[in-house]
Amino acid sequence: MRILLAEDDRQLAELVRTSLSAAAFLVDVERDGEVILYRGETEDFDAVLLDLGLPSLDGLTILKRWRKAQRMMPVLILTARDQWEERVEAIEAGADDYLVKPFRMEELVARLRAVLRRANGFAAAPIRFNGYVLDTRLMRLSRDGIPVELTPQEYKVLAYLAFHRGQVVSQLRLTEHIYAQDFERNSNSIEVLIARLRRRVGSEVIKTRRGFGYYIEQDA
Repeated sequence: MRILLAEDDRQLAELVRTSLSAAAFLVDVERDGEVILYRGETEDFDAVLLDLGLPSLDGLTILKRWRKAQRMMPVLILTARDQWEERVEAIEAGADDYLVKPFRMEELVARLRAVLRRANGFAAAPIRFNGYVLDTRLMRLSRDGIPVELTPQEYKVLAYLAFHRGQVVSQLRLTEHIYAQDFERNSNSIEVLIARLRRRVGSEVIKTRRGFGYYIEQDA
């Protein structure tokens, strides 16, 4: 899952980035409001962690402009502002959740997973498909209580397809959402990961729509 972290406090941004990376998220960090607005308008993020007090353009204005432009990715507000009026204003503007600083990283990760589940139609964890259980908290796949061993990259691909069940996901989209831009990878990296996953979970789980991409069926 690719996350935009909009936070101008460099120390906090690095702590959040490290925690989210350890939880299998791909994190892009930006500090300037105008840049954050542009990236949210033009790039495909699974969710945004948005500080309200940003330089050049405040977070609430950014959120309102995204929603006006029909940019509907989940947005979790991170802010030191704890007045109930500000919470209400942010929720009314289109925020999906609101977390007041200081916060524990465990709570942030849990809330982020929750908004992602809701955005993709899952009421609660874990995610179930084809007899498999994907525990996003422990980053573990199992079937009939028996763990299925996955590498970190295999887990990221499978989790992305599971979260987007019923959608055909292209190789390019998978690449953008599981690899950092500076990560060394081969042109056939996704094909290799899909082939390995199919050996682990069965070819009937991950299907191909030739020329378009991969998918897990909605009712699986």
